[in-house]
Amino acid sequence: MATSPSKPSVALLLPAAGLGTRMGTRKTLLGLAGKPLVIHTLERFLPFRDQIVQTILIVHPDDADALTERCGDELQARFAVTHVVPGGATRQKSVRAGLGLVSTDADLVAIHDAVRPFVSSHAVAEAFEAAEQVGAAIVATPVKPTVKRVADGRIEATIDRTKLWCAQTPQVFRRSLILEAIDAASREGLVVTDDAQLVERLGHPVAIVPGSELNLKITTPQDLALAEAILASGVLTQ
Repeated sequence: MATSPSKPSVALLLPAAGLGTRMGTRKTLLGLAGKPLVIHTLERFLPFRDQIVQTILIVHPDDADALTERCGDELQARFAVTHVVPGGATRQKSVRAGLGLVSTDADLVAIHDAVRPFVSSHAVAEAFEAAEQVGAAIVATPVKPTVKRVADGRIEATIDRTKLWCAQTPQVFRRSLILEAIDAASREGLVVTDDAQLVERLGHPVAIVPGSELNLKITTPQDLALAEAILASGVLTQ
């Protein structure tokens, strides 16, 4: 697929290989407003089809055939999904499996939770731009509640929240940088749950792009009910 000459090419990785313990079921084919959750998520990236040279879905091994059978035609024809691959036992192993398929044609790698179906186009565009300039960028929101540090059921301190942000996705990196970071973590036996943390360990700066609280990660039945309400309310925009 041709890309815009003024914009970096992007490989999009959507990890969805978790067990769904808090949901009570795996989430790859979980329904939201009558269609699989992953389809809602893919729709958020349609405005960037001119930049995205690969779309790689990383799913639980037991879900790959079912996803292809149910959505295969749409995945290819509408979203240009290039790979549906089994993930690993941890997010890091799943991301590594996806990175192994990333083409050298991709300038950037964008990693986005497949269960975040409401990311805005503005946030995605800003993350792509910031990663092109800095080398790494994540979407995040500033912490709003008062934060307490607690031990043994007692408050130890109130934390200054002015510099605290809640990480979201997409998290976007220069291809060479995220490959270097995940290889280093593998050599050292380090396991993390946040992709940007791997890059931080290299001493490389990671830019923050302001996101929205609508960009929720659907991990519990309550989150799913909230997502249904968001869709029904009409507040969601592209």
